[in-house]
Amino acid sequence: MTNTLSPDQVAFFKREGYLSPLRALSAEDAAACCRQIEAYEAMSGEEVNKRLKIKAHLAFPWMVELARNPAIVSAVQSLIGPDVLLFGSSAFAKNAHDPRFVSWHQDSAYYGLDPHDEVTVWVAFTPSNSVSGCLRVIPRSHLGADLVHQETYDANNLLSRGQTVTVDESLAVEMPLEPGEFSMHHERTVHGSLANNAAHRRIGLAFFYMPAHARSTLNRRSAMHIAGSDTYGYWDQDPEPKRDLDPDSIALLDKVWGNYKDDAVTPQVAR
Repeated sequence: MTNTLSPDQVAFFKREGYLSPLRALSAEDAAACCRQIEAYEAMSGEEVNKRLKIKAHLAFPWMVELARNPAIVSAVQSLIGPDVLLFGSSAFAKNAHDPRFVSWHQDSAYYGLDPHDEVTVWVAFTPSNSVSGCLRVIPRSHLGADLVHQETYDANNLLSRGQTVTVDESLAVEMPLEPGEFSMHHERTVHGSLANNAAHRRIGLAFFYMPAHARSTLNRRSAMHIAGSDTYGYWDQDPEPKRDLDPDSIALLDKVWGNYKDDAVTPQVAR
């Protein structure tokens, strides 16, 4: 594949826990993705944040195609090897002048993977910058153990449990993106984003990639094959959507999201 990360980029990611920006799409193709998101919102009568949280890619073939974008996949393979599975994805949208935010947290506290080799890719469809509340990370925070999260259930927190950790804000690094660019961070890297104070919406899609050798520590779950081979068989196969809102794949999407919401209604300390 083209656009494989350079040795310096790989070394930076392993040392710092993040990498940005990289390009996956043209600005025009990113705008087309944004229109797809907003068409879904108009049709469903609800924000994309509400339903497309855990396995958003099961809703649309175009999301699966984006998950297999060669520039993204080759970058991921540079970090976790050739055999890649996608166990989840999440659509995010902050409206113009939106007070909602994403608190500081580690994905590893909730993903239930062993080993911790997952890489999250965040693709921007609209400008994501200081004003619109771009993703921020705490460099090198992936090098330690999982942190204990407090679950606040803050109404303005885009995380369903409002899970948060305390960090030294002076260490934060912003990862601004132009439409069509993407960032990458390790699942243990502490990250979050502030409110959108811009006059435009901040819309993006996060993909959660793991090597085929990663196991689920929670229960038997499913994932989608992205690249290479899977000789381990640790994960059931996600049904690929044959059309927009394919009933078969949507049924799984709703089941997984429903189970997550049911588990989230009782406050608890994260694992």
